[in-house]
Amino acid sequence: MKKSKKGFWIFICPALFAFIVVQIIPTIMGIGYSFTDWNGVGKTKNFVGLNNYITTLTNDTQFRNAFLFTFLFSICAVITVNVIGFALAMLVTQKIKGSNLLRGIFFMPNLIGGILLGFTWQFIFVQVFEAIGEKLQIGWLQGWLTNQKTGFIGLLIVVTWQLSGYMMMIYIAQIQNIPDSVLEAAQIDGAIGWNKLKSIILPLMMPAFTIGLFLSISNAFKLFDQNISLTGGGPVNSTQMLALNIYNTAFGENRFGLAQSKAVIFMIVVMVISIIQLTITKKKEVEA
Repeated sequence: MKKSKKGFWIFICPALFAFIVVQIIPTIMGIGYSFTDWNGVGKTKNFVGLNNYITTLTNDTQFRNAFLFTFLFSICAVITVNVIGFALAMLVTQKIKGSNLLRGIFFMPNLIGGILLGFTWQFIFVQVFEAIGEKLQIGWLQGWLTNQKTGFIGLLIVVTWQLSGYMMMIYIAQIQNIPDSVLEAAQIDGAIGWNKLKSIILPLMMPAFTIGLFLSISNAFKLFDQNISLTGGGPVNSTQMLALNIYNTAFGENRFGLAQSKAVIFMIVVMVISIIQLTITKKKEVEA
């Protein structure tokens, strides 16, 4: 027993040490900085109490706009990513030729970095769409990323295209975990098509939905790479998301203390939403 405990700590200590150094300590330090007026460069850190939080919540219009934009975007992204991811999982788990190839193709966008992905789609939206729109006289293809509405849709397309394949892999694992005997019994009882999906498959998929929703919520809220490379928050900060707003406050305006207060508020909001989601979906989980 003592040897097994010793081996356990030998294996877990490196990961635990990295987690403490990379996550816990910076988080604690960041919360401390949120009560100061530190500019992120100098040594002077004057304690200002809750001033940064009051400023963020009452006077910072850009933060409120970024919060609303991020919240609406996250709702749409969570729906599209999980619906398409589940649909792809259902497709590639059917007995069709080339299903393994399709899995690789659908998962491939997730391997591309966010910055590269953003610039690639920026070229598509700005250059390719514009050229096709002018050639065919299609107005809605022209001027992409020049206003909040099309910028929102552009970000949604990029994130959905990137993350759906990842969610697909999670749902594939759960679909393959459903016992064949359960599906066969349902089919004998006359549960086919939509009835089979609604009454048998979806309830048994809830453990995967719990994970998929949690991951997609956290990824959508903290989106940064795609935002900065695709739209840069423009035009006039209309597509600026929370992560980019915090970044600009810290490194663009040199108001590190204020940026940390925004980050703390951001962390609390995402934590509360994630806990609510986990609580609701956990209650709906059933066993085969």
